[in-house]
Amino acid sequence: MPADRAALGAFLRSRRDRLTPSQAGITAFPGPRRVPGLRKEELAVLAGLSPDHYSRLEQGRQQNVTDEVVRALSQALQLDDVERAHPRDLAAPTSRRRWAGPEAAQRPDPGMLRLMTTLEHVPVLLLGRRSEVLASNRLLSSVLGTAMEPGMSFVRWLFLDPDARARIVNWADFAAAAVGSLRYEVGRHPDDRQLADLVEELRAGDPDVERWWDDQRVTFRTSVTKHVAHPTAGPLVFGIESLVGPHDPEQRLVVYTVEPDSPTARVLPVLASWSEEVPDRSGADGRR
Repeated sequence: MPADRAALGAFLRSRRDRLTPSQAGITAFPGPRRVPGLRKEELAVLAGLSPDHYSRLEQGRQQNVTDEVVRALSQALQLDDVERAHPRDLAAPTSRRRWAGPEAAQRPDPGMLRLMTTLEHVPVLLLGRRSEVLASNRLLSSVLGTAMEPGMSFVRWLFLDPDARARIVNWADFAAAAVGSLRYEVGRHPDDRQLADLVEELRAGDPDVERWWDDQRVTFRTSVTKHVAHPTAGPLVFGIESLVGPHDPEQRLVVYTVEPDSPTARVLPVLASWSEEVPDRSGADGRR
């Protein structure tokens, strides 16, 4: 049985465990309960499936999983839009997946680089597949305290570099969302060996990653408020927004937005002047 069928079963189990009968709008089946969440039989009834069919799904023994079954379970489990996409990806037949063979090195999209030049007043980061850094501006390096070199892994820095935890005040909130995004990407690219190896490396290197991974949470480029403790400029607050370009959906521009006339907005020009001597990290070839 494919590994993603087991992943689908684990995800369904985690969502079933968090939904009580009262939240699902049904009367609990009689008998003792070991957990507060729905029983398999209760979820099967809600989704219009036989208990045996649902048990095979959760145990990873169901070879074919139709879109209709995924939709019924997603509705019964009250999944949000991102959560609904995840089991749909895991249930997709092999023929609908991309071949994940050798691929050319990622190059930053020229349109995204041009957009970055209009955003020099705020920190900006261009990420590719597996959170690989494709480009960044000087202000981002000044804010985060590290040069985001093209080709480096942003999530490796986030989880394996102690400076990331020291610099990002609400590191746990931001990092948990990053793990959820990794899970979402693994569902979309189940045959990507490099992505799977990256996840295993992070799980082995950080117990927080292991704990959040087991939680089965999925996220997708969510807006997150980031609090940064800058050793010279003091506390900084950013709203993190992600933009996907029209030519390559695997690339996303991460923009650190600020409230107008906020303390962070007022200090950024000063940080920008300090960062003028920092080498440009705008792309692999050094040009914008």
